Amino acid sequence: MNPRIAKIKDEMEKLKDKLNKGQIRYRELEKQLTDLENADIVAAVRGVDIAPDELAAFVQMFREKQNGGTVPNLETIPNVETTANEPLTKGETALITIIDDEEDSI
Repeated sequence: MNPRIAKIKDEMEKLKDKLNKGQIRYRELEKQLTDLENADIVAAVRGVDIAPDELAAFVQMFREKQNGGTVPNLETIPNVETTANEPLTKGETALITIIDDEEDSI
């Protein structure tokens, strides 16, 4: 066999091994990144004293707004008060207060 062919095949094999190792490392880094991002999200959510159903309603509103919709009327969500006197439109914000009815029952 031509020595140049053998040399090229050998180099190709080494490069293939490096690529495989690089792909494995890339997947490991992707997983680490995802784990850290998830930990940040969990910490942020735990830092906010909010009931699971209220969090779900907030996430749903956020998704709807991201999809080009308008912000729904916050008064339709249980235990939420807003400073807005009328429904919000895209780009507007309002102060939201979570009402804790359980404090009164203690």
